[in-house]
Amino acid sequence: MIGTVFRSDEVAREHRFDYWCELMHRAIAPSHMSSRFADDFWARQRLVELGPVLAWPTAYLPTGFRRTEKLVRQSDPEMYHLSLVLGGGLGFEHVGRAETYGPSDLWVSDTSRPYEVHVPAGLGRQVLTGVGVDFPKQLLPLPADRVQRLLGRRLSGREGVGALLTGFLTGLEQQADVLQPSDAPRLGTVLIDLLSAWFAQVLEAEDVLAPETRRRALTTRIRAFMRQNLHDPGLAPPVIAAAHHISLSYLHRIFQEDAPGETVASWIRAQRLEGARRDLADPNLRATHVHTIASRWGMVRAPDFTRAFRSTYGMSPTEYRDRAQETAARETKKPG
Repeated sequence: MIGTVFRSDEVAREHRFDYWCELMHRAIAPSHMSSRFADDFWARQRLVELGPVLAWPTAYLPTGFRRTEKLVRQSDPEMYHLSLVLGGGLGFEHVGRAETYGPSDLWVSDTSRPYEVHVPAGLGRQVLTGVGVDFPKQLLPLPADRVQRLLGRRLSGREGVGALLTGFLTGLEQQADVLQPSDAPRLGTVLIDLLSAWFAQVLEAEDVLAPETRRRALTTRIRAFMRQNLHDPGLAPPVIAAAHHISLSYLHRIFQEDAPGETVASWIRAQRLEGARRDLADPNLRATHVHTIASRWGMVRAPDFTRAFRSTYGMSPTEYRDRAQETAARETKKPG
């Protein structure tokens, strides 16, 4: 597991809001925080340290944040902050811009400049969800004057690199319990590469990025594309290369550099087999034919699927399903 989790239910009711404010000030630059629900507050948050980058998936009752000129003078960690809104809505004012944000919207702020996050009028006791990211300015390989153009703007996390960044941030929360602390530095590098690629794309400044940063960001995009298309029997290296406007030889080269000893085709095969294995063990899919499950994962030839599954897991798909169901039945019968 990575990250430390805060649940307001674990704190005495009268201290919940103050405790959460202290926690937030460890994650972001200090600000004045206020909530109509301070006396009966609720929040859940995970702080995930990825090297020098801090990501924090969170859910909380409506809260306002105001970072003033005085607070900037008193404490400036020289960071950029990224917010991804997942549920609910917020208003944000920064560097003379005022915008309203909803699900899949992103904003960027600078800790060296004042800002205000406010709750739209009429919003009741609705839980807001999102992910915050804070990282040192010097990690972003883009000139500060270019980055200033993005501050306070409502930006989309629905397409392009923005969608890939959104998927990565939401995946952190979904996979946090199975990720290990040793994964954190590499994940931090991937996140900085994605942030750099996203900033550069929005600013039309891809030429500023170092070749290594561009390569790693491209590799991340390619893997996301393959995961999204595992169901397509036609997914193959030539299709992947064409979708990303690169040569087939370059695709194989960057894949080998990222995962020595693993080919594009073997990675696709492994991901498909693992997806099918999970479905075969799912009791809710017990009535679904084995071949139907295989086809959903892009493996349409039953003999090839059975042979590959047996080679990987040491038994046929049907045998695996039967054993998984037997194990689940035994677990259900255990007392307590």
